[in-house]
Amino acid sequence: MTTEQRVRRAAVKLFADKGFHGTGIRDLAQEAGISSASLYHYMGTKEELLSGIMRECLDRLLLGARRATGGVADPRQRLVSLVALHVLAHALQPAETRVVDNEVHALSAATRRQIVALRDEYEQLWSAAIDDGIRRGGFTTPEPAVTRLALLEMCSGVARWYSPRGPVELDRLAGHYTGLALRMLGSADHECPAGLDTARKVLSDVWGKTL
Repeated sequence: MTTEQRVRRAAVKLFADKGFHGTGIRDLAQEAGISSASLYHYMGTKEELLSGIMRECLDRLLLGARRATGGVADPRQRLVSLVALHVLAHALQPAETRVVDNEVHALSAATRRQIVALRDEYEQLWSAAIDDGIRRGGFTTPEPAVTRLALLEMCSGVARWYSPRGPVELDRLAGHYTGLALRMLGSADHECPAGLDTARKVLSDVWGKTL
């Protein structure tokens, strides 16, 4: 592992556990195993380190979401793939995703706009699947925007509590969450195996992880 990678890993761990403002330069240097004086050579400013972590995580999530939904006509399949991918990513990369979800407020205004634009682009794929499902009659929620936010919050919460040592296997957990999502959207059918299969494939292709 390179020094840059050690610094990034230290930052992800500390920002997730202590928050951006609660993490000092000395903390980062100690966790990475280097001196405080040489730390800036590998990270730039602390905000640049934070925004780089966020951008990398969101870019990967956006890439995965696009691959999972691109060219798929069925909005149920697109939605199931998005939910499963979100759950899997948050379960497998809990520290990174907690940083993205919790530390946007720590960024300066200009950098925050860039990160929020990436997040909005990702969430637009969710909105498109839900709106398409409503137009086609497969989803019946009267408040699609609120339901989308509730779904994202529900799925993101996996990063706070999931443990591979727990009683529910991750693949089964992702499937359960997709069923919950379809129920929340008023779908008459609460299963979509094709969407889950797509999520598993994208997880392997983009994150290099298999279930």
